[in-house]
Amino acid sequence: MVHRAVLRFYAELNDCVPASQRQRDLEIPLSTPLDVRALLAKLGVLPDVVELVLVNGASSSLDHPVRDGDRVSLYPTFEAFDVTPLLQIRDAPLRRIVFVADAHLGRLARYLRLLGFDTLFENDPADEALVRIAAEEGRVLLSRDRALLRRRAVTHGLRVPATRPREQLRYILERLDLFRLVRPFTRCMVCNGRLSAADKRTLGDRVPSRVRVVFDDFWRCSDCGRIYWQGSHYDRLSHFVDQMTAGGTERETLSGPDRSHPKQRPRGS
Repeated sequence: MVHRAVLRFYAELNDCVPASQRQRDLEIPLSTPLDVRALLAKLGVLPDVVELVLVNGASSSLDHPVRDGDRVSLYPTFEAFDVTPLLQIRDAPLRRIVFVADAHLGRLARYLRLLGFDTLFENDPADEALVRIAAEEGRVLLSRDRALLRRRAVTHGLRVPATRPREQLRYILERLDLFRLVRPFTRCMVCNGRLSAADKRTLGDRVPSRVRVVFDDFWRCSDCGRIYWQGSHYDRLSHFVDQMTAGGTERETLSGPDRSHPKQRPRGS
């Protein structure tokens, strides 16, 4: 006798399965004992994309055994509603959106910083270092490496399917619904430090004299000390920000200094 369970993916988790299996109940044969994690592996779905598991309507962990006749409902990470009272997969859902990107996503990391997102990146970090940083600092690990994201210690990871940095950025903004959190020109694209207003009278020879004559507003990176101003690249980058955030879900008009921030090209040390 073949034992079966019914599995259903919700929302964007349907992107993880073939089109023929989306938005419908799936009958899964259980030839051997499986838990939810093993069932996902059987279907080629990474457990890191799942935030909430319901087995027969009750919140369960990824290690919950799946038995004959069980109904398993799977909901995505960063779901719009608050699942905190039901959550058993991890202690708490991640609501502070900060990132660490692997070595292949350097341009994406700079784009995320341009939009104001705290994003760590190094040219050649070991996988163990990426996993440790993600776990210790509560960062979403961004990677195109499935094996890296399958590591058990990675509780919040996101596989970036696109190869072009602009497409990668747009995918992350849509996948995690980040449009309302965009704060452009508030972070250093080079080192990820925060930018704050700087009095040009205190900058000395760190800014060319011709620039001090033309511009009054300057910003300094709190970490690396780079100086920024609204130079020739500012309009181009502003246009890029508008393109990437156009049509965002419930996008809010940002108040404050987002359109009076510097171009992201440092001058000085």
